[in-house]
Amino acid sequence: MIRLLVGLGNPGTEYEDTRHNAGFWWIDGLARGLKASLQPDKAYHGLVARVNGAPGASGPIWLLEPMTYMNLSGKSVAALARFFKIAPEEILAIHDELDLPVGEMKFKKGGGNGGHNGLKDMQAQLGSGDFWRLRLGIGHPGHKAEVANYVLRKPPLAERQAVEDCIQKSYAAVEHLLRGEMDKAQAKIHAKPPRPKPPKPAPATPPPQSGLAVSNPPPGEQTPPA
Repeated sequence: MIRLLVGLGNPGTEYEDTRHNAGFWWIDGLARGLKASLQPDKAYHGLVARVNGAPGASGPIWLLEPMTYMNLSGKSVAALARFFKIAPEEILAIHDELDLPVGEMKFKKGGGNGGHNGLKDMQAQLGSGDFWRLRLGIGHPGHKAEVANYVLRKPPLAERQAVEDCIQKSYAAVEHLLRGEMDKAQAKIHAKPPRPKPPKPAPATPPPQSGLAVSNPPPGEQTPPA
């Protein structure tokens, strides 16, 4: 089961709407939904909320936004995890993902870091990469040299909305995550939207009649002889 949910991002108003802060967007939305308040905590180098009675949870859960800047995220995560004895497999990291198109997301456990500095530091500080990840697609600029500037820029409104749509959809899996029902959580996150039904075919138009139309005389009338 998940006991610690970590959104990865950078602190400061200049970064809050940039692609690299998609993990913070996710945590902010969940905190609102759970009516939790993220508060600065120097002991854990971040904004922290302890939530009691979250649907699906058997005990308290923690929401965390490291305020260390991205490349030192693990310092914050490891401090909280060690104090509350939270194992790597009980942690979910939510982060932006260059290798997924905008509007897609993937859920998985373990793996590499794909060059993501937040994940890289989490692996180093936890001594394990065996934590869960929710990868929110932000697309790729096309050239490696452009990545740093790309992730630190605000996306166009349509792209931001597509990421927000994924975030909203993923909240349906949170209760399963807190129960430890990872297969059900994955099914919710990876579910494809239903295909629209094809339109019904138009009714066939009867072919036009050929020749002259012949009408019968009204009852009681006789047709005069030719």
